[in-house]
Amino acid sequence: MMQKTLALAVLAALAVTGTAEARDQIRIVGSSTVYPFTTVVAEQFGKTAKFKTPVIESTGTGGGFKLFCAGVGVEHPDVTNASRAIKKSELETCQKNGVTDITEVKIGYDGIVVANSKAAPQAKLTREQIFLALAKNVVVDGKMVANPYQKWSDIEKSLPDIKIEVLGPPPTSGTRDAFVELVMDEGCAKIKGAKEAGLTGKACGAIREDGGYVEAGENDVLIVRKLEANKNAFGVFGFSFLDQNADKIQGSLVEGVEPAFENIAKGSYPVSRPLFFYVKKAHVGTIPGMKEFVTEFTSEKAWGMDGYLADKGLIPMPDAERKKFHDAAASLANNVMM
Repeated sequence: MMQKTLALAVLAALAVTGTAEARDQIRIVGSSTVYPFTTVVAEQFGKTAKFKTPVIESTGTGGGFKLFCAGVGVEHPDVTNASRAIKKSELETCQKNGVTDITEVKIGYDGIVVANSKAAPQAKLTREQIFLALAKNVVVDGKMVANPYQKWSDIEKSLPDIKIEVLGPPPTSGTRDAFVELVMDEGCAKIKGAKEAGLTGKACGAIREDGGYVEAGENDVLIVRKLEANKNAFGVFGFSFLDQNADKIQGSLVEGVEPAFENIAKGSYPVSRPLFFYVKKAHVGTIPGMKEFVTEFTSEKAWGMDGYLADKGLIPMPDAERKKFHDAAASLANNVMM
């Protein structure tokens, strides 16, 4: 009798545990750049739909894919935001852990800015100059050496006579990945004698670690606050944060082009990239509201030319591209292949 009672107690405990593990709220991780856009959609969704407001965590793009690809089940996130496309290695991890059906949804475009306080002059920079300020190694007299530049004016006398201090994202961030690809690699390619000195490939993307570049975590809001406090510092982050804090900070001109909505939309600003979110199809039908959330995000009232996300700094895709990704999202197509 005692054993029977104990068995029933164990079964009851398991039943309670199983109920506690069930989830009735969408869980989203990933990019700090996409985070504010997803938050606005989630708030709208929570107000207008019959489902709970999704829980969103800013983990960075790389951190988001790590969590998203860890497996299928309520203990794993349903959606991950990304400020770059999924890498082959990340997709391999997903496949290995049973995350095989994934829908990629491009949501629009964003620019990466090098910004500073409005209390300081607006900077005019080239990608070559930014590379020379932030690279771990540069070329001097035909040889690759540790970066000797301490002030911007050490690079070129026309640049500010202030210490190089740039706050930016860590290696787990999609913004960091895109910054390396669009700025560091491009700047490195313009350095005379770089290839001959061995400054190629991954060496071009290596960021200095002597204090010139300060990793500020996945918190772009914190970078904005630090720029307010230090007018000599610069920060690297997505255009949306510049747009939302235009009364406090300003974006540097890059190759003579200002980081403005119109310039990013037409492709003239050289440091721009697409933004995404990824949906775990296996969770659709298990986690309530997933299809409805995707529908809200990909609606014209959200991501359209005059949508509420454009008001927050998202650069909408052209009509044909929006239709393509709207259709993929609506059908939850498995459009991410090895």
